[in-house]
Amino acid sequence: MFRDTKAFSGFSVDDTDRAQQFYADTLGLRVSRDDAMGGMLTLHLAGDRPVLVYPKADHAPATYTVLNFPVEDVERAVDELTARGVQFARYEGMPQDDKGIMRGNGPDIAWFTDPAGNVLSVLAQD
Repeated sequence: MFRDTKAFSGFSVDDTDRAQQFYADTLGLRVSRDDAMGGMLTLHLAGDRPVLVYPKADHAPATYTVLNFPVEDVERAVDELTARGVQFARYEGMPQDDKGIMRGNGPDIAWFTDPAGNVLSVLAQD
């Protein structure tokens, strides 16, 4: 039934202006906005995979990773994002180095949040 649909994902934020600035300026993504639809944002990811970011007055951040960014060099991505003001999350019981990168338990990965508190990651691509 859904085999040929071009499904897409979405998540909420509490402030689309701050989200747009973060995703466009800090992460460097192409972001479009539809004010006729209440200020909904679309993140235009490589591979023609759009992600909908919508405003929600009673937004609660996701407690899991909502968006993963595969990169060739996790350490370089962490350094670049840190230079842009991104702080990386530390999770108790996770073997993360001083930069927040977990190595040796699957792909190298580091987690951070958007301004609405949603969890994102950079991880080593295959």
